[in-house]
Amino acid sequence: QVQLVESGGGLVQAGGSLRLSCAASGGTFSRVVMGWFRQAPGKEREFVAGIRWSGAMTAYTDSVKGRFTISRDMGKNTVFLQMNSLKPEDTANYYCAAREGDTVYRTTYRYDYWGQGTQVTVSS
Repeated sequence: QVQLVESGGGLVQAGGSLRLSCAASGGTFSRVVMGWFRQAPGKEREFVAGIRWSGAMTAYTDSVKGRFTISRDMGKNTVFLQMNSLKPEDTANYYCAAREGDTVYRTTYRYDYWGQGTQVTVSS
């Protein structure tokens, strides 16, 4: 059973930066895709970024391109989301997710494992 634990959320002013981490355990990670999603109050959970565990493929939603970077540390089984130039509209609960395979899907139902989420609040 794969377990995902997020950390790194917090309160930051607009224009600031945060780095989220997602530590994965309990599984083997040869063909796994990791994703970051977010959910703001009253809104549906949306895709933010994804990465193929083997590397060489990343994907981002348009609103974060050029500001967010997803990466992974294979030795530590950890995925990161570096968030720069944060905006108030980035405020949400951020979730880490995982699925077996090679395709970085952008829909929640494609992912089998989820973390508990970490809150990111950006003040204006």
